[in-house]
Amino acid sequence: MPRFMCFKTERLWLKPTRVEDAAFLRQLMNSPGWLQYIGDRQIYTLLAAERYIEEKILPQQVRLGFGAYTLFLQEGGARVGVCGFYDRIGIDGVDIGFALLPEFAGQGYAWEAASHLKQIAFELFGLKKISGITKAENLASQRLLEKLGLVCQGEILLPHEAEPLLLYELHFEI
Repeated sequence: MPRFMCFKTERLWLKPTRVEDAAFLRQLMNSPGWLQYIGDRQIYTLLAAERYIEEKILPQQVRLGFGAYTLFLQEGGARVGVCGFYDRIGIDGVDIGFALLPEFAGQGYAWEAASHLKQIAFELFGLKKISGITKAENLASQRLLEKLGLVCQGEILLPHEAEPLLLYELHFEI
């Protein structure tokens, strides 16, 4: 399996998240939508963002060959969000996750990136199942997960978390 590949969609580049993305990731992780729907990861400084990438994101990329991707506009090169597969404790299979800066939300970028990653999950990464988690009040995430073909399985409580999340799953046909 190719490692650390970049992917191109109609309007985006999906590039494996790197330490060079730390300033952007700090901005995204402190945006109102991230804080409301994903939670405060206490990434307030550039150094904290760099450590998060080095300790959480890069090891998964090395271990699995895929993970978090930073989304860049093809035209102009602006970073707009993240999308990827995350190996989370308490989830059977990888979790597809996505987040955009507020000024890029509602323009179809999350769908464009997530649908592309869903397609290559089976074909290139050999995944048999993908999962998705979201808060019950995050209707936009629920709609996107359903548009991707994931089906709600009910609530799940992840380890060390107080609030249950909705769990979605998609099993690939063999």
